Amino acid sequence: MAGQGAIRFAAAATALAAAWGPVPGPARAAPRAGPAECRAAASRTDSLDRLGPRGEIALASGARVLLGSLHWPEDPAAAASAAAWLDRHRGRSLTVTARGEPDRWGRSRIDAILDPEDAGGEPTDLAGGLIRAGLAQVDAGEGDVLCRPGLLALEEGARRAGLGLWGAPGPGAQDGAALRAAAGRFVVARGRIVGVGERSARTYLDFVRRGEDGLTVIVSKRTWRRLQEHGLSAAGLKGRVVRVRGIIEIGRGPVMDVASAEMIEVLGDDDERGEDPQAGPERERALRR
Repeated sequence: MAGQGAIRFAAAATALAAAWGPVPGPARAAPRAGPAECRAAASRTDSLDRLGPRGEIALASGARVLLGSLHWPEDPAAAASAAAWLDRHRGRSLTVTARGEPDRWGRSRIDAILDPEDAGGEPTDLAGGLIRAGLAQVDAGEGDVLCRPGLLALEEGARRAGLGLWGAPGPGAQDGAALRAAAGRFVVARGRIVGVGERSARTYLDFVRRGEDGLTVIVSKRTWRRLQEHGLSAAGLKGRVVRVRGIIEIGRGPVMDVASAEMIEVLGDDDERGEDPQAGPERERALRR
């Protein structure tokens, strides 16, 4: 029976990987390829013991971890809903895979897959489950790379269905007043780029003209180079509708510093307010080429 369970898990994990990106399976040696911040350690079995503030998880082993590639909701009611979703899986067997190095507080970013025997026969990805339910948003955090870009497609589905955090529209990139009110918070904003300023150390994506109140996205030299490698240029971005995500800061106006290329999604050009069903998948495919 144990052998049959392992076979079922392998088949289900393969299907899940096709839809969501890499899924940890049984314990194995850490792969050496890929960015250091996304490099996976050997998988192990553990379980969720308790939840702390801002999505911190205490595992039964004593490790303090965070789910990778997502931003824990800042609104107290939304955070409570996300915590309640995770709490349903307390004590159940998880396959845990840490990525990169622990942060300054000793917490690792992890992928966590619920054992299929504890999930009705199908492995449940905790980060993917939160995002698919609209209870969290995709985020590369402080990293230069989004380790699981496949999660963007799950978020797209939740956004289209108006689930959870997507029940009300967020601030538009041209709405300076709303962006200022969100200062210091994580924001997913959408708008049309009206100007691109390339400088030696960084590039500026402007969503409003000089003198108007709206968002400017600051792109690091390294991230701009990566975008260029995938066919995006200053001329190609000007006039395009994009979705950006990050922490809002206030300079001369609202600004967002973007370190990961996946945090800039090029959308359809037809309607600034409409949604392009191919935008998320097309962006992900471009970044994987």
